[in-house]
Amino acid sequence: MEVHNRRYENLLLFLLFFTVGFVFFDRLSINFLFPFMRQEFELTNARIGLLTSALALTWAVSGYALSSYADSQNRRKSVLIVAVIVFSLCSISSGLAHTFTVLLVARAVMGLAEGPVLPVSQSLMAFASSESRRGFNMGFIQASAGGLLGSVLAPAILVPLASTHGWRFAFYCAGIPGLLLALLLLVFVREPTIASKPDVSQQAKAHAGETASFRKIVASRNMILCMVISCFYITWFLAIVTFAPAFLMEHRGFTAGQMSVFMTVLGVSSVIGGFAVPALSDRIGRKTTMIVFSAVAATAPMVIGFMQADFMSLCIAIFVAYLGYGCFPIFLATIPAESVSRQHMGRAIATVIGVGEIIGGFVSPSVVGLSADTFGATAPFAIAAGAACIALVASVFLRETAPGKIHSTLASAGLAEELR
Repeated sequence: MEVHNRRYENLLLFLLFFTVGFVFFDRLSINFLFPFMRQEFELTNARIGLLTSALALTWAVSGYALSSYADSQNRRKSVLIVAVIVFSLCSISSGLAHTFTVLLVARAVMGLAEGPVLPVSQSLMAFASSESRRGFNMGFIQASAGGLLGSVLAPAILVPLASTHGWRFAFYCAGIPGLLLALLLLVFVREPTIASKPDVSQQAKAHAGETASFRKIVASRNMILCMVISCFYITWFLAIVTFAPAFLMEHRGFTAGQMSVFMTVLGVSSVIGGFAVPALSDRIGRKTTMIVFSAVAATAPMVIGFMQADFMSLCIAIFVAYLGYGCFPIFLATIPAESVSRQHMGRAIATVIGVGEIIGGFVSPSVVGLSADTFGATAPFAIAAGAACIALVASVFLRETAPGKIHSTLASAGLAEELR
């Protein structure tokens, strides 16, 4: 097994936190700018959904293709650096668009660049993580980073910029940090080597799972369930972040400032849940955590679309409900990484993300957008709540992969055997 260097583990955690964070900052920036762009681009809900769908489709395709390349060629570092540079430039180009078609193309190209960032980053983090911190680390660089930069800082920074300097200037600012980050990745990130000896979670797998082809591994129960959960959770996520900002201002009467505060509270919740929920799964197990917090997640869209209360009560309610966002790194990265052999981790993570992006990211936003135009502005939130409930049901059938939980189960089984 690769010797874990705690100092490098912490450095990589810091760098990948901001790498993944800026992906979500750039990806979600347009959602907070939609209210400022609606008139110029004649943005119906269906068009908003199409912009989200185009990025998700290219994200899914490039995520799998480039992650597979990075795994097979052991070139994770170089793939990651190039991707960060390109998606940063694409964010800037979104601000140059003057027609809906050009904006659509810019978002699609951005998806091509952003696709491999998350699976490659999670693969790098899985290699560098010690067993006891794997869930925390993978949650921290995905959910907490995406929450802090994508849901807290993005509305807090971009909405005021758009209000004072215009939405184009906000896009220009969104792309600059990634270019600086690419330089840090070049200097400090190491290319990992394949460990010769499996860790505890790998030892817990069946021998056939270690030697089977990747195609057979993908057909395993956990991988199938994670793909199903991914489809519905990404539907939940995009329905909220895509349609909530405009809905809050246009149908609930929020000012731009109130919308920014509300979405920032939602983001703070995702930051806390992003590391606390996966860390909890290190101790009580991935399966139990998924079940409990999927139930919590189902209440979040109901708060946005249907809860009648004063502004402060709504902020408190969404903070609690959005803790369910912490499930994302568990089913997107941690369980897939612990369910396959190490040389397949990047592809396994990319597969789960890719399938989820195609169904939940490409198909569902257009459908959800059409539902809003057809059935009313609250339709996206009803769909999101139903999607989280389906993810909860699928979680019931997961097989446990957390090393700590496996140790505990094996120890209990051994004790019971001795008592007989």
